[in-house]
Amino acid sequence: MVDQFFNWCVWVLVVIGNVTGMGYELANIVIFVIIQPALILLFFVLWIRERRKNKY
Repeated sequence: MVDQFFNWCVWVLVVIGNVTGMGYELANIVIFVIIQPALILLFFVLWIRERRKNKY
């Protein structure tokens, strides 16, 4: 089951890479090295701002 899920994820990355013309490796880097950490930081900043706003 894990192998099937992994293969599906790889297939999704291959499709994204083909559709955008980036290829599998670059799509993987863009998603997991750039976009995911950026979203984590964005949500952390928004969470901190909301906590500060609700304190006062």
